[in-house]
Amino acid sequence: MRAWTVASEDDDVRLSDVAAPTLQGGGVLVEVLAAHLPAYTKMVVNGNRGGLPVPLILGPSCVGRVTDVAPDVFHVAPGDVVLDTALLDAGGGDEILVGWVGLGGSGAGSERTDRMRAVWHDGVFAETALCAKETLVKLPGAENYPDPARLSFLPWLCIAATGLHSAGPLTGRDVAVIGATGQLGGAAVLMALAEGAATVTAVGRNKETLDRLAELDPRVRIHRLTGDRTTDAAGIGPVDVALDALGATPTADATMAAYDSLRVRGTLVLIGGVRQNLTIPYGDLMHRRLTVRGSWMSNDETVTTVWNLVRSGLLDLSAIEMHTVGLDDPAAALDLAEHTTGLSFVALAP
Repeated sequence: MRAWTVASEDDDVRLSDVAAPTLQGGGVLVEVLAAHLPAYTKMVVNGNRGGLPVPLILGPSCVGRVTDVAPDVFHVAPGDVVLDTALLDAGGGDEILVGWVGLGGSGAGSERTDRMRAVWHDGVFAETALCAKETLVKLPGAENYPDPARLSFLPWLCIAATGLHSAGPLTGRDVAVIGATGQLGGAAVLMALAEGAATVTAVGRNKETLDRLAELDPRVRIHRLTGDRTTDAAGIGPVDVALDALGATPTADATMAAYDSLRVRGTLVLIGGVRQNLTIPYGDLMHRRLTVRGSWMSNDETVTTVWNLVRSGLLDLSAIEMHTVGLDDPAAALDLAEHTTGLSFVALAP
């Protein structure tokens, strides 16, 4: 079969003919229908997001159709459409993303995560994938969804939703999304609207993308970051929930502006890739009774919730601009993905 492979730490993504995976205990064979190609995939391959367990078939998540299951798999069956989240959790903070970079817990890894990666290392940028049963969530009724490639954006929506849910119910509350011009931030804006936020303030630097987000719904406000913490805090808030979905930034000023924008008893949720330390004033946090939460990846319950919102029509994916590519030209596909922002993404459909 055809797949995108990375052979070594200094290798590029290549289209390769590889042996089709064979079923093993705890595994599920999946026909890959579509996979989200993250905008930062080039950075992952170049080692800027951590080390890949090379050699491997690349790819962290997909929507697929089950073709066969191991004897110890009972929650999915051949013919089911499933979401592969890539998150394999052994408990105790030992978590890996199959086919990708990223470790849960402290992020340092352990002897156990090394063993997990030795058994489950190949991802889903391929015609067929062998997935660990724990990474799969069934999507009832998805076999009738008219545009299955669009469902490959579900993992981003689920990561955003998990972060938002950690702040409690959103109905009637004012929400800000910091880094809304990125794909994860754009997903968070969609999720906050679908879950009943009173207002959603989309915060970022790309004016064109912010303007597109403002067209989604009258509840969307926009604030273009100025770089001045005080000015940005005033433009963002006051809000009840601020979700930080920023990538790597030279300073933490935008994140701290979001912190400053919170009302009493507000919550700041961190789901992005900021590499800076946050200096939080003890007395302010205490007296304003604020909460700062971290959220990483998603969980099965949230996947089901998000899918039910899509299935019921409460979450309309037609607002997402999708570019579909095949396996033939990895370099061109990665270039295209690198230039997608906000509610625009590349779906790899083998």
